[in-house]
Amino acid sequence: MLTAAATLPRHSAAVSLRPAAEAYDYAHFRSRLAEPALLTDAVAVRVFRAPLLAVPVGGPRRGGYMSFDLLTHATETHVLLAEHPGFPRLRVRSSPYRDTCHTVEWGDAAPDWREDDAVFGRFYGYSEAAIAAFTRRHHQTPSSAVREPCFPTAP
Repeated sequence: MLTAAATLPRHSAAVSLRPAAEAYDYAHFRSRLAEPALLTDAVAVRVFRAPLLAVPVGGPRRGGYMSFDLLTHATETHVLLAEHPGFPRLRVRSSPYRDTCHTVEWGDAAPDWREDDAVFGRFYGYSEAAIAAFTRRHHQTPSSAVREPCFPTAP
């Protein structure tokens, strides 16, 4: 666990680890995780001045990820998280496409993209109440909805 007084190694001026409570999305995760105690071992990954939360695996949370515009930031985050418990099987997935982010993933491999949102919610350790609230608002995401193919030349 990091404290405000903790001194952390810096691998670059762009990416650093900070105490979890400094993350912009800390309250978001705290209110939605099935086991908020996971935040004890979470860290804020600060890219330039924007700290976002990296939540470790544990309990019902089987995996996690963070997205990055630049591959160098993903690689630096991988190095920093490797020094922390709760982030097993760290891997960087680089994107060959300019409009798609690179990711750092940890834990088990995520479910197949065709799964519904509730499966993803449970995999990432969200509470049943948070999953239900999300699915009520969003019904089904286009990437996980099973649909008939659409052909542009169909009559």
